Amino acid sequence: MAKKLFPDGTEVAGFYVRTIRSGPFVFVSGTTSLDSKGRVRGKNAAEQTTITMRKIEAGLKSAGARLADLARTTIYVTDIRDMGDVSKALGRTLKGSVVTSTLVAVSALAVPGLLVEIEATAVVER
Repeated sequence: MAKKLFPDGTEVAGFYVRTIRSGPFVFVSGTTSLDSKGRVRGKNAAEQTTITMRKIEAGLKSAGARLADLARTTIYVTDIRDMGDVSKALGRTLKGSVVTSTLVAVSALAVPGLLVEIEATAVVER
């Protein structure tokens, strides 16, 4: 099965792209609220989750998928106490869609100030 690559220009290393589609599967790399200049956007975990999910939605769209096609997310937070705020923001973004999900607390993310990173997998049946 061939892989189709969908970079978004925010990749910082040559070995990965934001989104790959292989058959009905769309994989979105760990995504954060960093803007195109590498600055952290969002003052708290909820805002960063919303911004991050907009970027994931754009990656999905580039590969012919949408948020309703999401099957799985893995969420990394730097403070487990943010779990409730992250979950609420994710729920608002998903607009009633249901996914499998794992949330993990980590000691740090790649850039100081980042509180949330999310990776996602979608299945496109059409």
